[in-house]
Amino acid sequence: DARVRGQTGVVSERRGSYPFIDFRLLNNTTLSGEIGTKKKVKRLLSFQRYFHASRLLRGIVPQASLYLLDEDYLGQARHMLSKVGMWDFDIFLFDRLTNGNSLVTLLCHLFNVHGLIHHFQLDMVTLHRFLVMVQEDYHSQNPYHNAVHAADVTQAMHCYLREPKLANFLTPSDIMLGLLAAAAHDVDHPGVNQPFLIKTKHHLASLYQNVSVLENHHWRSTIGMLRESRLLAHLPKEVTQDIEQQLGSLILATDINRQNEFLIRLKSHLDNQDLRLEDAQDRHFMLQIALKCADICNPCRLWDLSKQWSERVCEEFYRQGDLEQKFELEISPLCNQQKDTIPSIQIGFMTYIVEPLFERWAQFTGDTPLSESMLNHLRRNKAKWRSLLHKQHSSSKSNDHSGQVTGSQEQTLNEEETP
Repeated sequence: DARVRGQTGVVSERRGSYPFIDFRLLNNTTLSGEIGTKKKVKRLLSFQRYFHASRLLRGIVPQASLYLLDEDYLGQARHMLSKVGMWDFDIFLFDRLTNGNSLVTLLCHLFNVHGLIHHFQLDMVTLHRFLVMVQEDYHSQNPYHNAVHAADVTQAMHCYLREPKLANFLTPSDIMLGLLAAAAHDVDHPGVNQPFLIKTKHHLASLYQNVSVLENHHWRSTIGMLRESRLLAHLPKEVTQDIEQQLGSLILATDINRQNEFLIRLKSHLDNQDLRLEDAQDRHFMLQIALKCADICNPCRLWDLSKQWSERVCEEFYRQGDLEQKFELEISPLCNQQKDTIPSIQIGFMTYIVEPLFERWAQFTGDTPLSESMLNHLRRNKAKWRSLLHKQHSSSKSNDHSGQVTGSQEQTLNEEETP
């Protein structure tokens, strides 16, 4: 049992506490009964090496505000961070400029910008150690659910926290919870979905009784890292207990199976105009909505960025489908590369998941420049995917020498064109 119980009584999990899904099995010629291998913990960023020449450990502290990005970082990354609140922020470029350390760099900067280090009297070295733990526990071999995705969600969350309708009421605790939840919301993601874990009888599915399996693991793993790093050990016990519970509430809200639950509740609040953001409970609910928006905001980005994310998430789906086919399992929806095309997947995702949520979010924030920009990008991106889908269909028909569409092709087209 990889779980450990702390003084607060909340069960957590040790980092890397279960075998991850090893996609190298796809390249093996012999069938193995093992679907996973033990996780190899490899430091992506050396804590000691990073701080060796740092001004912080040499005792040179700036007289003005504390900048965690000193000469150790490239000037381009520092310049990008000056525009971290812009919606066209390119997280892929930022990750390259920081040598694959976008999540750590971004969080250090945002904690400083929001005054959280001073307010909570956080130790900078401990904060960095905790963030390195979080970044390392994302699987870099995942095309989509990796540390870059976490950094992208965190940057989006930062933008949402600055929306006037919300920002005017947020406390430092709200901001810290929102940023931490965004950074850790998919930590230790195995690159496969919940149905895969259930049908392969993975121990996490049994541990969480097939309910929000991945989200529970992300939350408990985050608690484990908070305790291991002792980032919040100097705070009163009741404060840390409340932080751990609220982190869980935020991360569990990202379960896509609970989408309708949150949409119905948000619609009710907006229709009745009874949101009272002076109330901590209502603020927490809107933080949940903000995190849900940040988690699926890719279709609302600029086309070049949105397209990259779409290709990455579909590649992860296809890998799962290949793995299911290899082990003679039923291929999950959206995971069949021969049937589920990227345009059709994205159009369905935008229509049924993204549009309803972001239209309600825009209703909450009002006609702010950010909300208008996101909805405009969403509409344009959806139109581009429709155009690409039409071209695929036209190409498929022209390649049919008989001039007829086969039964299986007709079924696929019907399914893809279903609104």
